[in-house]
Amino acid sequence: MTQVKGTQVKGMFEVKRSAEPALDMGDGNEAGHFRFDKTFEGPLEATSVVHMMAAMTDTPGSGAYVAIERLRGTLDGRSGTCLFAHYGVMEKGAPSLQLAVVPDSGSDGFQGLRGKMAIDIVDGQHFYTFDYAFDDAH
Repeated sequence: MTQVKGTQVKGMFEVKRSAEPALDMGDGNEAGHFRFDKTFEGPLEATSVVHMMAAMTDTPGSGAYVAIERLRGTLDGRSGTCLFAHYGVMEKGAPSLQLAVVPDSGSDGFQGLRGKMAIDIVDGQHFYTFDYAFDDAH
């Protein structure tokens, strides 16, 4: 399958967070469960719902989170939905994040969407950089 040349877009998004009941990890340990409702502005106009599970270790500043995000919006003149998978790790305060479109999760105009997103938080504002492409088959 041939690929459309990749594109990078940048914009802002707003986040509303709500705590969900903690998740039982066994032996009296719990993981935090949070829901985020996001609104994207810029080249990606979208809303999404994220469910995140997070746990910290006994070492200050170390922990991890995983999340699934369902996004509905418009991008590059196309409208549709897709899923993102999040994998974040913090090691003694140093964060790393992998955030990518789940393969084959695009529907409607987002069929064939693939890509990776970076998130930056500056002065309390959230920014995204989305590197993406659409498979030519759509």
